[in-house]
Amino acid sequence: MNTTAEAGGGAAAGRRILLVDDSVDAALALSMLLEAFGHRVRTEHDGTRALACIDEFKPDVVVLDIGLPGMSGFDVAREMRKRDVTKHALLLALTGWGSDADRQEARDAGFDHHLTKPVTIADLEALLK
Repeated sequence: MNTTAEAGGGAAAGRRILLVDDSVDAALALSMLLEAFGHRVRTEHDGTRALACIDEFKPDVVVLDIGLPGMSGFDVAREMRKRDVTKHALLLALTGWGSDADRQEARDAGFDHHLTKPVTIADLEALLK
């Protein structure tokens, strides 16, 4: 399910956020919350579809789960860092994988921040400002 919507308000309004999570319910809930803060959100549920949409969507921020079907979030992040359109986007890992090794692999893959689920909206919004 793809969702692209805009809502008014929010301190960091206008951000284009690509949200990639294989949990449809989690993605829907977070996308609705981000939209309520004024962001434009597109959701994808696997890495291949996320990579396919970036040239058209041009995200400022990518919130990316690591445990995706087929292509891991680590692999998606590495590929995004190679592409001009997402080379300088803010990449946030939002995942249940929270070991020190996971955090290091996230840094090595090109993520700017590693957030372990559940994350508070305050923590997420602070990174989006």
